[in-house]
Amino acid sequence: MKFKLTLEAKPSKHSIDYTDKLMLIGSCFTENIGAKFKTHLFNVVENPYGILFNPVSVSSALTEIIEARSYGSKDLFQHNELWHSWHHHSRFSAIDQQEALEKINSSILAAHHFLKTANRLVITLGSAWLYHLTPEAPLGAGQVVANNHKAPADWFFKSLMQPTVLLEHLHGLVERLEAFNPNLHISFTISPVRHLREGLIENNRSKAVLIHAVHELMSLCENVDYFPAYEYVIDDLRDYRFYAEDLVHPNFAASGYVWEKLIETYMKPETQAIMKQVAELQLALSHKPFFIGSTEHQKFLQTCIRKTTALMEAHPYLPLQDHLAFFTAGISK
Repeated sequence: MKFKLTLEAKPSKHSIDYTDKLMLIGSCFTENIGAKFKTHLFNVVENPYGILFNPVSVSSALTEIIEARSYGSKDLFQHNELWHSWHHHSRFSAIDQQEALEKINSSILAAHHFLKTANRLVITLGSAWLYHLTPEAPLGAGQVVANNHKAPADWFFKSLMQPTVLLEHLHGLVERLEAFNPNLHISFTISPVRHLREGLIENNRSKAVLIHAVHELMSLCENVDYFPAYEYVIDDLRDYRFYAEDLVHPNFAASGYVWEKLIETYMKPETQAIMKQVAELQLALSHKPFFIGSTEHQKFLQTCIRKTTALMEAHPYLPLQDHLAFFTAGISK
């Protein structure tokens, strides 16, 4: 008897390997997957504006990155003793205005140079609900914000993007990205994180808008594909035991399952083999020996040195210099 449906991974013709440069941008689910890319030592830049949920904020961030926009004092507002940007996550906020501007502008400039030579962009959309500023809010009324920075509720009003409007918006974004970097391939995903602030029904309406628009976009753009992270959690796993205690965010097991599906979809066997070797070295790096300097520990370090050296010789683009230095430093003189 069959008790669940399984969504099988379909290998993509747009594979990912260690020579690729990847930028990931979007919701908090982006950061879960981004952390796994970083753990396996891929060349990744993740969320240069911080976590972004709605398509307008994602599009605005990427447009500003393309243009290498420079923020000034007029672009920030002060609330609860901190200087904030309506277009950035609170991680860019600061008590000192110049510190906030430095964090914002340095991140934009670094992202601009990276995106110009990147060949993969992964965009994770979280919600089609937009939060706009009211006249009571600083820095103007009507504009869409990326983060509310715990500001008063009367500073905002919300609206739901319509599928046709979103499709036009995303199509324009893809055209700007193509003009900036013709070698860029774009993968869209929809975050499986539930946005319960709007309500369950409203969350489903939002996800439906995102899914419809992205799939329509694929029919218009050759350099766009879709990775079904949302479907893997909602339809394949389909169980609250794969969510955290808040019943909103997928837990470690769910994120791991989606990561495995992503590997099956985008990584060729030779890339997967390198990933396995990298994972072994990462694990060895965090190893805590009971007796430093013992014969067994020295043998362990020598083995790690051999594995690291062999991997560096076979794949010189891997950033393993610190690993080699760490293992070498533990060898008794």
